[in-house]
Formats: sequence, C-alpha cells, structure tokens
Amino acid sequence: MDLTPDEKIFWQWEFITINATLVFTWMVMAILLIFSWLITRKLSSDVNISRGQHLLESIVIFIREQIRDVMRRDPSPFLPFIGTLGLFISLSNLLGVVPFYEPPTSSLSTTAALATCAFLAVPVYGIYEAGVKGYLKHYITPSPFMLPFLVIGELSRTLALAIRLFGNVLSGSLIAAILLTVAPLFFPVLTQLLDLIIGQVQAYIFAILATVYIGSGLRAQEQQREKQE
Repeated sequence: MDLTPDEKIFWQWEFITINATLVFTWMVMAILLIFSWLITRKLSSDVNISRGQHLLESIVIFIREQIRDVMRRDPSPFLPFIGTLGLFISLSNLLGVVPFYEPPTSSLSTTAALATCAFLAVPVYGIYEAGVKGYLKHYITPSPFMLPFLVIGELSRTLALAIRLFGNVLSGSLIAAILLTVAPLFFPVLTQLLDLIIGQVQAYIFAILATVYIGSGLRAQEQQREKQE
C-alpha cells in the first residue's frame, strides 16, 4: 500500500516525474473547469433557473456568508481565492469513491502547496489594501527587532495548515483500509461514507483556517496602522 500518491509514478525521464499526485490534481482541475464552464455559459436572472445555476448560487452564497462571519468584512475580494481553495479540496476528497483514484490532498506536496497559497495570500491582500510601503512597514513596527519573530510566526502557521490537512486525509484513508482488511464484508459501505464525510469536513476546516489566517493577518496590519495614526 502506497502511503501517498507521490509514490505511484506513471512516467519518469531524468528529473521530470509524473506521479499520481500530478495526474489526479490535473483531473480535479479539469473537472472544475468543465463544470464551471457548463454551468456559467447560460446564466439567467429569471425566476426559473437551471439546477446547475441554483447549485452554483447556493455554493457561492454559502462561501460568502462563511467569509463574512469569519472576517467581518465584505467577502467579495476573498471569494475567488477561498472558494477555489475549498472546492478543489472538496472535490479531491469527494472523488475518493472512484476506483483507483487517490486524493491528491493525501500528498504532503499538495497540502504544502495549498498552505503556501494561503501564506502568499496575506501579503497579496495586504499590499492590495495598504500598498507595498504600508504592508512592509508592519513587519518593523513597533521595532525592527520584531521582523524575525513575525516571519517565523507566519511560516509556522503555514506549516500547520499543510500538516493538518495532510494528516487528516491520510489518517482517514488508513483507517478505512484497516477496517476493510479486518471486516471486508461488513464495513465497505460504512467506511466509504465515513471517508467522504471526513473529506468534506476537512475541506471546510482548511478553507476556514485559511480565511482566519488571512483575516487575522489583515486585522493585525489594520491595528498597527490605527496605532500609528
């Protein structure tokens, strides 16, 4: 049994390697792109809308409300990033019912990449709101000696996001595999259902943690600017 899809290599040439993590990540991305195009190509403002548009609007409203509740600000600037993050993880875990499919989120390289995106989102949104000078200034406020501590704090939160998602997805897969080995006649459906539920919960938790991470970073910058004023 492979612990992560990184260990399953489909093609390799010198330093170029295409493993299961890459293939299944591309598959999830393709599915999201195709369904997004199919649903949004005929959007309507009429009373009677398609089921796809109704589903899309429900998802968007839900994500907007979650962002608003966490950040206490207009969710519009954060919706594309947080929504894409949550939908990617959700679909990656949901496809676990497909035979021979392995969630790319069970690879530490994928979760680290997602956590890095959340890490980079803080300076991007910070620069968007305060400008380059205003954002960089908060690293040396109230003293330049705070710079290494602030950098270490942000890096540690990024690492925590990656390890949390990787560990939870991997543990869910391992528990399901153990139960199937012990009692294959009684637990297959139950463990599959449990694995799907855990996967969706982890997608929600990761998206919320990323939202909290971005919101707390922006709030800290706002508080420093208010003190300076």
